Amino acid sequence: MTPAARLALLLVVLAAAAGSLFLWNPRRFLTQGLLAPDVPAVWAGLGFVLVFAIGTLAFFPKPVLNVAAGVFFGIPAGLVLAVAGTTLGAVLAFALGRGLGREALQPFLKGKMLGALDRRLTEQGFRSVFLLRVVPGVPFQAVNFAAAFSGVRLRSFAAATALGVLPGTAAYVVAGSSASSPTSPAFLISAGVMVALAVLTFGSMWRSRRAINAPTAHGVA
Repeated sequence: MTPAARLALLLVVLAAAAGSLFLWNPRRFLTQGLLAPDVPAVWAGLGFVLVFAIGTLAFFPKPVLNVAAGVFFGIPAGLVLAVAGTTLGAVLAFALGRGLGREALQPFLKGKMLGALDRRLTEQGFRSVFLLRVVPGVPFQAVNFAAAFSGVRLRSFAAATALGVLPGTAAYVVAGSSASSPTSPAFLISAGVMVALAVLTFGSMWRSRRAINAPTAHGVA
């Protein structure tokens, strides 16, 4: 297949994954199937990780799955499973992007801005991916494909993802685990962390919008 054909296939796969959510819901699939009382804990955990990964690849809201991990598995196990599912989903997206899209998009990485981003991700893969995961407001899938289209090594990408998503994932897992006790310190702390993450996200989006509009306003003046 030509690079353009592989890129088109990538877009089709992602569109199909997102469209599949009209046919199935990861949370409903878990509660009514894999996490039923008669399912062994080991299979329930493995199934959760797989559904989590496929759900993130289909652009299902990751915080919902993080909360579900806390509700059904508690804090320690839920956190491990949520991070594992997040990392697996990121690796699947990375593999698709690296295998189907990178070659076709290489000519577009020669521009000044995209070229600088490509060099940074290639030369400082772990550090760059880690920072992008920790900073609130950076779209999860955008990081996956930006890394896939650059020269980041898979091992560095996976390790940086697992560590970078840990703080935010922990807040949602703890909230899910302690949702039945909304006045408990654990729930209040996790809720505070989630509010702080939301404020930081909106603040980052606002600053980015100002940075984009500033040159335009200056030119008009």
